[in-house]
Amino acid sequence: MADERERWGLILGASSGFGEATALALAANGYNICGVHLDRRQNMAHVDEIKAKIASFGREALFFNVNAADDDQRAHVVGELRAVLDGGASRRPYVRVMLHSLAFGTLKPFLAENPADAISHKNLDMTLDVMANSLVYWSQDVWRAGLFGDGSKIYAMTSEGSNRVIRTYGAVSAAKAALEAHCRQLATEFAKLGTGVTVNAIRAGVTLTPAMMQIPEREDLMLHGGRNPSGRMTLPSDVAQAIVTLSSDGTHWMTGNVIGVDGGELIGA
Repeated sequence: MADERERWGLILGASSGFGEATALALAANGYNICGVHLDRRQNMAHVDEIKAKIASFGREALFFNVNAADDDQRAHVVGELRAVLDGGASRRPYVRVMLHSLAFGTLKPFLAENPADAISHKNLDMTLDVMANSLVYWSQDVWRAGLFGDGSKIYAMTSEGSNRVIRTYGAVSAAKAALEAHCRQLATEFAKLGTGVTVNAIRAGVTLTPAMMQIPEREDLMLHGGRNPSGRMTLPSDVAQAIVTLSSDGTHWMTGNVIGVDGGELIGA
C-alpha cells in the first residue's frame, strides 16, 4: 500500500554540504523540510536561497538558526516542529528522514610541545558532543515527541576518518567512530521497540564541502579522492540522491549499517 502520509525531512546542518544537498533533493521528491543550521549574518542570504528553492518545489521550509548541540535549543526546535505537524494532522505528517550532518570540531593535534597548541579536554568533549553524541539526543527527543513513524529513516554522515589517521583529524576521527557506534546502538534499540525506525551511517567519499576546506591536509585528501576509480571525487548531490533512494519504500530491513556512497573510493583509490 502506498504511503500517503505527509513526509518531512529534518536536516541537522542544512545550510551547506551534504545537509543542503539532501534538503533540496528531498524537497524535489515531495518532502517538506525542517532545517537546523548555525550561521552568521553574512551567510543568511544563502540560507534564504535554499529556502526559496525548497518553496519552488511547492514544499514548506521551516528553518532554525540555532546551535544543534544545545539542549534548550534542540527542545525548542522539536517543540516548534511538533506544533507545525499537529496543525497538519489530517495529512498525517511525520518525520520520514532525519539527517545528522553536523561538522564542527577541533582540528588540534593530540600532541604539541606548547599545551596551547594541543587538544584540550574542552576541545575533545565539544567535538564528540556536536559530531557524535548529539545524534543520540536528537533521536531521543524526536521519538519522544511522536514525530517518527513506521518507515522513518535516521542517517548520520561519517567518513573514512572513522578508521584512518590524519594528523589534525584525531578528535573528528574519534567522533566519527563514536557516531557509527551510536548508529548501531540506536538501530538495535529502535528495532527491539518495534518502532519501524531504521538507523544507518552514510560514509561519503572525499567531497569538497566547507567543512573539508577547513582541514589543513585537504590537498592530500583531494589527491586521494582524485584517485577514485569512478574518475572524480564524490559530490554532495551523489550522497543526497542516495539518501532519497534509500528512503523509499522497501528498505525497512536495512538498519545498523555503514553504507558507502563513494564511487568505489574506499576499495579502489
